[in-house]
Amino acid sequence: MDDARRLWSLLEPLHAVTYFTVEARTAADAVGLRGFWMAYAAQRAAPLGRVGPEVAHAAFHGFHRLRTERALPDAWDLADPARCLTARSVGAGAALHRLLGEEAAHRPEIAEAAALAGAAADAADTEGRVLGAANQALPRPDEPVRALWQAATTLREHRGDGHVAVLVSQGLGPVAPHRLKAAAGELNASTTRQARRFDEVAWAEGARELRERGWLDDADRLTDAGRAGRAEIEAATDRLAARPWAVLGRERTDRLAELLAPLVDAVVAGHAFPPGNPIGLVRH
Repeated sequence: MDDARRLWSLLEPLHAVTYFTVEARTAADAVGLRGFWMAYAAQRAAPLGRVGPEVAHAAFHGFHRLRTERALPDAWDLADPARCLTARSVGAGAALHRLLGEEAAHRPEIAEAAALAGAAADAADTEGRVLGAANQALPRPDEPVRALWQAATTLREHRGDGHVAVLVSQGLGPVAPHRLKAAAGELNASTTRQARRFDEVAWAEGARELRERGWLDDADRLTDAGRAGRAEIEAATDRLAARPWAVLGRERTDRLAELLAPLVDAVVAGHAFPPGNPIGLVRH
């Protein structure tokens, strides 16, 4: 596993506490956001400023347009982007403090991990990567746990922007990548379809598109060509996510991985994200 994939597998679970934990939901409710989806869309889009649903839909890529229109711009009348940014940082920080334990959260290793992840995030090449650039531009929190979460978020959005670029270059729209991941057994198809707001027609069209490419068979299973195509998408995504780790260097990258491993174990053990979750996060 190369550095980009290895560090993604360690940073993504830390970032994911912002979606499913009670602390994240409580912080979003406290600023007036209504429900899971509005909190997701507004807090994820908040680094971009007071954008409309069209911009958020383009940046997120993997959702039906109605999903973003359901949350934006209404969310900004309840909580402006600055309040949303504060809420997501507070909620994620509180969740990680609970999951890691207060004693662990105050150890110097957390500050060291935050500094290393922050250096990698600062080195991310954000040309053409809107969510990565917007998160990179945010002030870094002073508190180490929240600083670590912000760096993890910048790096995952940087990687995600690159992944979207790869999908667009392959001519794959919002549905087909989910169908590929479902066929690989890495997400629950029904949960994802409903969470992303795709109707049955759009969901079926995504599979048809992949069958025409020869990537799925008639039973919606991956073919050899589908496995090869998906592997190339992931490899290209890794290549586009490589610069932060090349700049950080081998010794510091390995040290960060060493520091993150027990933190991720604690997050996973604390059930911070459910199996079959709609973000498709799996723990290898």
